[in-house]
Amino acid sequence: MVRHRERDGQAVITSARFSRTLDTNARRTRYLWTMAIRVVCFLGGTVTPMPWNLLLFVAAAVLPALAVLLANAIDLRSQPPATPSQAEADHPELANPETVPGQVVDSDS
Repeated sequence: MVRHRERDGQAVITSARFSRTLDTNARRTRYLWTMAIRVVCFLGGTVTPMPWNLLLFVAAAVLPALAVLLANAIDLRSQPPATPSQAEADHPELANPETVPGQVVDSDS
């Protein structure tokens, strides 16, 4: 699977996983956004009328668990199988894995 992402203003197209630092930063950002929404729900629950404040308080109580689940979600996708490059396709391998007896002739000597 090829992912498209931005790095320093340039598009990077690769099948490699994100680095550990980028993954940690993304998980930290998800956690902080979820906690910010929790604070907004709690503060909104203090000023809204009765049916809505209960909903906001329940959301403020459930969001920490959701935040931890999102923060601990790591990339478990497996790497896609490597495709042979064009250079490898031009030079096929021997079909038989046995050693072929003979001498090596070097054309430089």
